[in-house]
Amino acid sequence: MLETLITSKTRIRILVKFFINAANNGHLRGLADEMNESTNAIRKELNTLTDAGYLEKKAIQNRVSYKANTKHPLFATLQKIVFQHIGLDSIVEMILDRMGKVKKVIIIGDYANGLDSGKIEVIVVGEELNTEYIDQLAVKIENEIKREVQFYITQNYTGKGLMIYNEDSKI
Repeated sequence: MLETLITSKTRIRILVKFFINAANNGHLRGLADEMNESTNAIRKELNTLTDAGYLEKKAIQNRVSYKANTKHPLFATLQKIVFQHIGLDSIVEMILDRMGKVKKVIIIGDYANGLDSGKIEVIVVGEELNTEYIDQLAVKIENEIKREVQFYITQNYTGKGLMIYNEDSKI
């Protein structure tokens, strides 16, 4: 979907990196290595996105660090678009539909760090969850979003990750 609007694959990867989780940041060389792209390609996209106000840059010692500009009027919209591009909205919708008493849905691994690796790791926290439905759900979601999905079911999770649903705050 996003590829039809934004023709630069590098720009899409940078948007995913910074807008999937506003806490993510990066610098030119690190992003070039992470995305296996030339520093010139990364620099061009970082400059374009910074000039448009979507990214903030900050000089730290000898490095310039970039992160999403959460104060930009389109931040929330861009974040929703990135979530839809990855398929996170579909994951939450399908989990809540028939899983049972879901308390939290948390993304861990590459996607929590803004890396579009093709494998989404999802922790579903809750009690009396329909674990039989998970196997069917994984295949259904993978077909819809064209990414591999790995589910982990638990009653309690205190680790790090990107919270995409919390029954208490309705994220």
